[in-house]
Amino acid sequence: MDFYTYMLRCSDGHYYVGHTDDLDARIAQHQAGALAGYTQKRRPVELVWSDRFPDRDQAFTVERQIKGWSRAKKEALIRGDWEALRSLARKPVLRYAGSTSSPATQDEGKGGSTTPAIVLVRPQLGENIGKAARAMLNFGLTDLRLVSPRDGWPNPSAGPAASGADVVLEKAQLFDSVADAVADCPHVYATTVRKRGLVMPVISPEEAGREVQRNDGRSAFLFGAERSGLETDEVALAGKIVTVPINPEFRSLNLAQAVILIAYEWSKHR
Repeated sequence: MDFYTYMLRCSDGHYYVGHTDDLDARIAQHQAGALAGYTQKRRPVELVWSDRFPDRDQAFTVERQIKGWSRAKKEALIRGDWEALRSLARKPVLRYAGSTSSPATQDEGKGGSTTPAIVLVRPQLGENIGKAARAMLNFGLTDLRLVSPRDGWPNPSAGPAASGADVVLEKAQLFDSVADAVADCPHVYATTVRKRGLVMPVISPEEAGREVQRNDGRSAFLFGAERSGLETDEVALAGKIVTVPINPEFRSLNLAQAVILIAYEWSKHR
């Protein structure tokens, strides 16, 4: 079976990169708005590039690689301008560290790495979402992404718990899957105390905070549901696991506590 990596140009001019085993069907879904997530509210979308690979791993590897490219490099690929691609590959890509109101990668601009996205996966209570938003804004983070919150979104319980962090809640974006939520993030970190049988690098929050500042492209931190955490296939979407070195006899942090630890460690290295 063949697999495809593809790139879409959205109505707002940003690019979306994905992979699939049925290119025609997937593009039709994007164009019809049948896929909840990044492209649904940015239609019409246009297929501008695709390539075929013999297996899913290769297609996914290329997807992640292209997501980290600058706009200029993506457009050189679309044009088939291989000389420009080679030239751009030798130049550092600068990232804009300003707006986080859209999940689209800020491909070019002044400054260093972008601020990371905080992705809450199946959060159960609106109060916990609000407290996480408050923790984020304490350290200057505003890119909140919600994957299938149990009680839906927006949630009236989130506002009071946010204690004034309304800007984070107003910008929060809703997704049906983790894959969609991190579609523009080439660097994904899963926060969990369990490796779930996966062979992946495990780092501390401090190491992660330092690393995000050096990353070329947007980063995202995944936080699982309050009771169950992240599923194995969700952790597998990450490149590294972040684990807090806490008491092994009582490994229990609530959602907002976990978020504030990550946000603090990131802020130390700004």
